[in-house]
Amino acid sequence: MGDDSVTSADWASLEQTLGGTVRRTGAVAAGVYLLSPGEPVLGLTALCGLPTRTVAPWWRVAVSAAGPLSEAVREDRLVWVGRQEDMARLYPNAAAGLPYQFAMAFAPLHGTRRWGALALMWPQSHPPSLTRRERGHILSTAHRITRILDRSPTAWSIPAEPRTAPLPVYGTDPARTGLAADDLLQRLPVGALGFDLQGRITYLNDAAARLLGRSADSLLGTLPWQAVPWLDAPVHEDHYRAAVFGREPVGYTAPGPTPRWIQIRINPGDPATTAYPPPPPRGPAPAAPPHVTTAPDPSPQTPGTGRIHQLLHLAAALSQTVTVADVVDTVADQILPAFGAQGMVVSAADAGRLKIIGHRGYDPRNVARLDGLPLDTDVTPVGRVLRSGVPAFYADPAEMTATHPRAPALSGKQAWAFLPLMVSERRVGCCILSYDRPHPFGAGDRAVLVSLAGLIAQAMDRALLYDAKHDLAHGLQQALLPAALPPVPRLDVAARYLPASRGVDIGGDFYDLIRLGDTAAAAVIGDVQGHNIKAAALMGQVRTAVRATAGAAPGDVLARTNRVLMDLETDLFVSCLYVHIDLAEGRLRLAGAGHPPPLLYTPGPAPRAVALPVEPGPLLGIHACTEADYPLTTASFPPGALLALYTDGLVETPGTDITDSIAALARQLAPNAVLPLDDLADSLLHHTSLRHTRTDDTALLLLRGR
Repeated sequence: MGDDSVTSADWASLEQTLGGTVRRTGAVAAGVYLLSPGEPVLGLTALCGLPTRTVAPWWRVAVSAAGPLSEAVREDRLVWVGRQEDMARLYPNAAAGLPYQFAMAFAPLHGTRRWGALALMWPQSHPPSLTRRERGHILSTAHRITRILDRSPTAWSIPAEPRTAPLPVYGTDPARTGLAADDLLQRLPVGALGFDLQGRITYLNDAAARLLGRSADSLLGTLPWQAVPWLDAPVHEDHYRAAVFGREPVGYTAPGPTPRWIQIRINPGDPATTAYPPPPPRGPAPAAPPHVTTAPDPSPQTPGTGRIHQLLHLAAALSQTVTVADVVDTVADQILPAFGAQGMVVSAADAGRLKIIGHRGYDPRNVARLDGLPLDTDVTPVGRVLRSGVPAFYADPAEMTATHPRAPALSGKQAWAFLPLMVSERRVGCCILSYDRPHPFGAGDRAVLVSLAGLIAQAMDRALLYDAKHDLAHGLQQALLPAALPPVPRLDVAARYLPASRGVDIGGDFYDLIRLGDTAAAAVIGDVQGHNIKAAALMGQVRTAVRATAGAAPGDVLARTNRVLMDLETDLFVSCLYVHIDLAEGRLRLAGAGHPPPLLYTPGPAPRAVALPVEPGPLLGIHACTEADYPLTTASFPPGALLALYTDGLVETPGTDITDSIAALARQLAPNAVLPLDDLADSLLHHTSLRHTRTDDTALLLLRGR
């Protein structure tokens, strides 16, 4: 979201609404997430009450992610998480990156279109449930924000970094009060520091400056764990973050600049946070207090606690990836903003060359020049990085030009991190993060990026194997499905096949139409148990067996197919529905083997669509049913009638009775049955996609007599 695309009045309204909501509800922070145009990603657009960097891992969140924010948008409802224990139990991946005590609510923003969600956070002192009044405040705030967004529906976009909305400050004249407070604090022997929302020092008295060992002017505006060597340990930043998130005072004991221990107390406030380290004691240094865990040794080489939690969050996100596209999207949507990078290239080793399998922030023409380079290339540092397994960091073009003079011009970037993707000494590929401006890489950043490269490599290796297996199974299934359905006089036909949603293997759904003459045809649809290559292969064998006996009585076709499966000694079951269509007589003869009933639409004065009551026989392939009987069902099929055959992927919804889903499909079919069959097929698939995410393959076969 840029200031040039949104009016200042709209921004002011949004900021005032967020700040007012924080004050009115007692929340400590609020944020607005918007859906990114053209991609299923939520981007943090405005934030009030928290440091933007502490929530960097959540600047961009996939709508499909397993978390309360995504769930609120997907299900269009208010989601409440009252305890950190609830977050860990319900959304363990989301909890990994924020191990603090707080409560959160997420409300969808749904106006002229689905905008995104409002996020609110409370301290751990909040009761575990929302009151009716609080729920009303949250929903009314979401409604007000939605109205602001609706004013300019084409102008809002997601910024590279969320904009900070200030908290409203009430009270007496801050200038006069500040002078009196400064005079008082300067007289205290206790060190006192004030911080802004980002953790930067905004005030310190003389006692604090003496303790920290630097002048006040050199410390103002800095982060203490970066400016003071003995504070550069994860424990200090972690306690500060705990105070900011939990809005509870935090006290702890830590080693000081001399062989002495100091007591530090952090008091969170709005909008400032204060810390009170005591003055150095006089006399001999006391022994370390009992029952206190020593903080890690302060070292400038140690990454901050924010980076550690960030790494945990990114590791959890990568653990959810299944396909190569998942890995690339996770790197682009979460790792790029977390490290402030603007560009990314992910390459995989393929037949001695580097194949670019994903990129972000690059000119496609530049990507084309880099695609297909040999693994040992010296045009860019990739070859050396993969040979040695050692990452390379270049803070500016001059560093890159010194060893690879052609590389800067090829990418058009100003700084780079080349991360080898290695699994057990095996080269999987390379991940390159790049920056539009020179960017120094601190030791902490390098340590986290190196650790992250190992996680990306594991995820990428797993995803490449999955994609190869999936492509093989999908190709086999597509080869076994009919390339085109045969023309049958007086019969219009349309068919659709959709694989399950991403993350689920290929299945064994199939359909077929067999011409039996000028006035007769056989239609079959089925579903092989399982989601793998074995299921796809068995599907082809079942389809062949049905074709070999098509034209016989429907029950005999299924019985003979069942015996074929017995001879194959397979351990998979198959549901199937076989229909003999007699167009001359206008009759249907059906037999089913544990398959969902077809829908029949009949025209006339009172047109309707109903599920045919097909008496089911046992599934094909059950060894106890070698001589199974498949009862016959008959129905009329006059001109204009429409028969819909489908697999359970079209009607199965978690938590919903399948009978209700079939009835809902019939209600969708009836008023649209006069549409062209291709349009009708798309309409039915779209209707079910709105009701649930596909977790199984879907096959649909529509037949209309004329």
